[in-house]
Amino acid sequence: MQPVGIHHVAICVDDADAAKAFYCDVLGFTTVTTRPEEFGPGHWLDAGGQQVHLMEVAEAPKNPGHFALRVADVGAAVDEIRAAGVRVDPIPHTPGAGKQAFLRDPAGNVIELNQPD
Repeated sequence: MQPVGIHHVAICVDDADAAKAFYCDVLGFTTVTTRPEEFGPGHWLDAGGQQVHLMEVAEAPKNPGHFALRVADVGAAVDEIRAAGVRVDPIPHTPGAGKQAFLRDPAGNVIELNQPD
């Protein structure tokens, strides 16, 4: 098998509408309109050609891991996110990993912002 990329990442949230507002209003995602209703509450979002699927569950697991969003400028992204009133924590440059910062969505899921070297 030869993967050609990641199509989507699915994450559990306890309030799909609050999560959608966060991902769209703070992080700039857009809504994908072709989500089947039989999947239950949630939203499919576009993140620059890949998707994040928000799946509403009664009790979303806390801190199951994280996913990383590649950004062109971590510093600028941190400034924009902080201006929206969201806590975001940059960490020192990590050789081989680049510049990084971490934040959480309303359900507590960890999101990494990554500017590769």
